[in-house]
Amino acid sequence: MIPILLAIAILGYCAVILESPLKINKTISALLTGSLCWITIAIFQNDQHEIATKLVEYFGEISGLLIFLLGAMTIVELIDLHKGFTVITSRIRTKSVYKLLWIVGLVTFFMSALLDNLATAIIMVTLLRKLMPKSNIRMILAGVVVIAANAGGAFSPIGDVTTTLLWIGGQVSASNIVFKLFIPALVTILVPIVIASLRMKGFAVLRVQMSMAQVKIEEKMRGSVSIFIAGVLGLLLVPIIKSLTGMPPFIGVLVSLSLVSLVSIIYHRNKTQEEKEKYSVTYALTKVDVSSILYFMGILLMVFALQEVHILSKLALFLEQHLPNNNSMVIAIGVLSSIVDNGSLVAATQGMFSLSEFPMDNQLWEFIALCAGTGGSMLIIGSAAGIAIMDKEKITFCWYLKNITPLAVAGYIAGIVTFLLIQLLIK
Repeated sequence: MIPILLAIAILGYCAVILESPLKINKTISALLTGSLCWITIAIFQNDQHEIATKLVEYFGEISGLLIFLLGAMTIVELIDLHKGFTVITSRIRTKSVYKLLWIVGLVTFFMSALLDNLATAIIMVTLLRKLMPKSNIRMILAGVVVIAANAGGAFSPIGDVTTTLLWIGGQVSASNIVFKLFIPALVTILVPIVIASLRMKGFAVLRVQMSMAQVKIEEKMRGSVSIFIAGVLGLLLVPIIKSLTGMPPFIGVLVSLSLVSLVSIIYHRNKTQEEKEKYSVTYALTKVDVSSILYFMGILLMVFALQEVHILSKLALFLEQHLPNNNSMVIAIGVLSSIVDNGSLVAATQGMFSLSEFPMDNQLWEFIALCAGTGGSMLIIGSAAGIAIMDKEKITFCWYLKNITPLAVAGYIAGIVTFLLIQLLIK
């Protein structure tokens, strides 16, 4: 059974990686792979009822993550429908390339911690496209956005799917991951910005922008400020609810989604039904990337199947025997995440290492969050943020490799060194 299961998992994962040349959506490959893994286990096991019961138990964990992602994505889409992100982006007006680099990098870093790295990357690259025509400067700024978005998501339980997986899985707590990873994650973006700033001089040619007076009129019409504040506070409320009540994170995100929706309803209560529909949860749901949610469902089904037959624990034992220490393994995972989806890598490590051996807030889990979250920046195909910007800016793999990869590698190494030094000082 195990050779067949491994063959299905490897072939399925290859199909995910080779999505573009095969022209098969990775969501389809992931769902098929996860389902076939469990069918294989059921065929070779005597007690099929027991396998079905275990699958239902595992799916309880999966559904919690899926509902959380759906709720968080809907909140982000609601903010976007109200043009809430323009509250920040419309106020970026400097013509200095040097200042623009720092502003874009730091705004992206902090926004991705509050929202998620993919949404933030899309918002910031859209801003850049509005600010200036296509140029080498804009492409470098877009590359910095990729690094900053991934770095910001790494230290936040709601900022990146890798950290979210570890938080929902009980490997890290919200307060601890922020406390332990904020400085290393910040260093991961500060080093690339400093290096890039050495060669970024002069002034950018900016497009004509809407006046601040007009911006404020449109913000008032849509309720941009109110919904942006409600959305950010709602997302911050999620880890607070979990900490106070011990309830799963999806409960907090459902409460937050309801509150943001109520703010929207109250703000637009005097408008026509047709106008209200433009700002409704129903319309926001049509904008949510459901495909990515189903993708994680398939990946987690596959990972839990491999965990059920103890393949992942054997793999962990093999790595422990052949690598100098766990730190070297985690660093390798970070490098691998620049090629392979980091969410599935983290899900695999959750199956490889038990909470009994490595309890909540163990250094291993924090290091995995940092490396898997930031390692994807080293190649443009290594993260959802990178792929989105690659599509929007038409950045080639080779251009990114030449101009942005050295910055990302420098940031990755600096973040790792900072994390390990802090651990030494704490001890």
